[in-house]
Amino acid sequence: MSKQKSASAQTSVTAILVINCGSSSVKFSLIQPRSGTTLLSGLAECLTTPQASIKVRYNVDIDNQEQVETSTLVAPFDHQVALNTLVNKLVQLNLVDSIVAIGHRVVHGGEHYAQPTLINTTVKKTIEKLAKLAPLHNPANIIGINACQQAFATLPQVAIFDTAFHQSMPEKAYLYGLPIKLYQEHSIRRYGFHGTSHYFVANQAAKLMSKPLEQCNLISAHLGNGCSVTVIKNGQSVDTSMGMTPLEGIMMGTRSGDIDAGIIFHLVEQLGFSIEQVDTLLNKKSGLFGLSELSNDCRTLETVMLDKSHPQSAQATLALTVFCYRIAKSIASFSASLSELDGLIFTGGIGENSSWVRQEVVNQLGLLNFHLCEEKNQATRFGSSGDIAINTSRPCWVIGTNEEWVIAEQSAQLLTSNSAGKL
Repeated sequence: MSKQKSASAQTSVTAILVINCGSSSVKFSLIQPRSGTTLLSGLAECLTTPQASIKVRYNVDIDNQEQVETSTLVAPFDHQVALNTLVNKLVQLNLVDSIVAIGHRVVHGGEHYAQPTLINTTVKKTIEKLAKLAPLHNPANIIGINACQQAFATLPQVAIFDTAFHQSMPEKAYLYGLPIKLYQEHSIRRYGFHGTSHYFVANQAAKLMSKPLEQCNLISAHLGNGCSVTVIKNGQSVDTSMGMTPLEGIMMGTRSGDIDAGIIFHLVEQLGFSIEQVDTLLNKKSGLFGLSELSNDCRTLETVMLDKSHPQSAQATLALTVFCYRIAKSIASFSASLSELDGLIFTGGIGENSSWVRQEVVNQLGLLNFHLCEEKNQATRFGSSGDIAINTSRPCWVIGTNEEWVIAEQSAQLLTSNSAGKL
């Protein structure tokens, strides 16, 4: 994230308010779209519970250190209260007049949306219909849109879809081996997610190589609590590991990733699981958490793994080893989509900060001529970035993602070219 500038000194600056709304949280950033500078950011979490709180980060003037304010929210502890609290803070800091639009992260756009889209009644209804494909995400996104329309009634609202970047995938990549009518009549296909993240880091890699994105062939690994691998050919996504939902693909923090579908029948028919229990098992109790029986947090697992006296050290090691193998296998399989490969990108919370995970993954990719420099790999963490490979290896970059900047930038570009507004 770019260094935050003084809030009070930036009242004349054009900015986009970026909203990422979850079922019980609102993440927000006020960003200058051209420079990526963050004027204010924060998180409201535990919404709809008595523990609801909001944290806001900003600078009160150029010379002072970043200010962080944390406060509880009053009943009914909901998204509207969180956004009203945000508006009050923006007014207090004299930042409201700098906002020209609201950019919303929307998880699922289906086949309807491959570009940033100005939100109107029709778009909202389509996002609501697509909730059947993303029942945990799209309803929360609609809550955020409705709350922002009430809080910022005169400002244009723009939707940036997680699935948009992957709409360039060919049929051979997005179709399942199911009866074609399930796709034709019910839209059952692979869509992919983390699109704004993969798009951003691919652009950054292109800059590092001094090449146009349209000439770049890359594999991008976004590794966090949610994980996905994307192959980018001539600047476009041509395959990705997540599917119709974010459950498909590599193992994640609490998601299982790919499994034999027959396991679901076995769980239901032989072990007496309900469909709801299967859903919870695969989405919330599997992955690193399920295998380790300890945590979904990679940092915790690495600490336990290295402490051989810890009673769960072996399980933590097992969970991380399986995790890294699945990532390496996915990266290697995606090389089949390319005739040329410029390099590999690690991003996301784990990808940017875990030197151990990166080393373990790349150790299994020697056939693709990836080899890390141990010193560079160890040094590239906590905000640093760059090529961590040895000189004879293909490039292997750590690049910090910035989905919020993508949302701000694309919202501004839409408004600049759209009759709805000019920046």
